Amino acid sequence: MAKEKMTTEVLCQEKLAEGIYSLWLNAGKMAAEAVPGQFISIYSSDASRLLPRPISLCEIDSEGGRLRVVYRVAGAGTEEFSQLKQGDFVDILGPLGNGFPLKEAEGKRVLLIGGGIGIPPMLETAKALRGKAELTSVLGYRDSQLFLQTAFAACGAAEVATEDGSAGTKGNVLDAVREKGLTGDLIFACGPKPMLRALKAYAAETDIKCYLSLEERMACGIGACLACVCQSKDVDEHSHVHNKRICKEGPVFCAEEVELL
Repeated sequence: MAKEKMTTEVLCQEKLAEGIYSLWLNAGKMAAEAVPGQFISIYSSDASRLLPRPISLCEIDSEGGRLRVVYRVAGAGTEEFSQLKQGDFVDILGPLGNGFPLKEAEGKRVLLIGGGIGIPPMLETAKALRGKAELTSVLGYRDSQLFLQTAFAACGAAEVATEDGSAGTKGNVLDAVREKGLTGDLIFACGPKPMLRALKAYAAETDIKCYLSLEERMACGIGACLACVCQSKDVDEHSHVHNKRICKEGPVFCAEEVELL
């Protein structure tokens, strides 16, 4: 799948929750080539910020040539992006990384699990599998600002966990899975490393195959700099050590492939 750098027009942007923004971009053929689970790198207009910010794809409109990203303001780069408005232009590189194995999920019971800013990339995965698998989404939030929850509910059953107990299960996504007695044949998940570590252990205990999308700080986004490696069971062909490049071989991995330290 070809990746390219292009200047794209901002179609619209809105604030979904405190510090959480939704951005639609006119991405042309990049949108036609993208698949659920991939990401794009967005460049700052400030020359002092050399490295782009990797942001997962939330929705892909292949026919309309549009891409949606939903991101959290976490620093100067994403603060700059939050000021973008309709008609502005921004440089992006993509589509990058691999996606979730959708074919493997067809006809199965699938738990789609997202935590925090790991929720957005699971939405396009849910949309792609709607009607092809029995879906249950489990979404973990800090509080009652349940961004994107209604979109997941339109794709199948959707359960919620909040850290402060203001909505759904009090606790994390695994607390919700256990409280609701949820199970499946397959787990697709994205979120912070402690969550993914717990899900990997849970999947091993319950003998459920699990795929994890790892969140990591990235530099080049194309696998050249080795800034975003994770430990793996197999020797990497590029670096010849036990690691995987999250931006290149990932961000989606079979849970058994990687060590989450």
